[in-house]
Amino acid sequence: MKPEDQTLLSLLKANARMSTAELARRLGVSRTTVQSRLHRLEKAGVVTGYTVKLASEVLRRRITAHVLLAVNPKQAEKVVRALKNIPFVTAVYALSGNFDYLAVIQGETTQEIDVILDQIGRHEGIERTQTSIVLTVKFER
Repeated sequence: MKPEDQTLLSLLKANARMSTAELARRLGVSRTTVQSRLHRLEKAGVVTGYTVKLASEVLRRRITAHVLLAVNPKQAEKVVRALKNIPFVTAVYALSGNFDYLAVIQGETTQEIDVILDQIGRHEGIERTQTSIVLTVKFER
């Protein structure tokens, strides 16, 4: 990927609602150039959508937990589909090692996290879990 495309993507990650005029000003190029780059990145499948970034005060009130999952390989697809349907699960990563997946969950209270963990643990195919609560985020990109 070209460095200028990476810079454009970094700006959009920081604020996906930034106008093409503002992106062009920050990149030092024309608005048409930005539109053309965005179109090319979308067409190539590099950019597949735009999202909302929550305010830091909202994020500070949320509790994040990382849930390691050992899953029966024959039911892995079914488990991943089930996790995708739980709105509190914000990401699922396939892993190497003793666990098969890492699910990231977010809730407002420890009680809410507990309910979500119980819901996850009840799914057929999940053999074992291990949960860690995130205390602070040192940095994210």
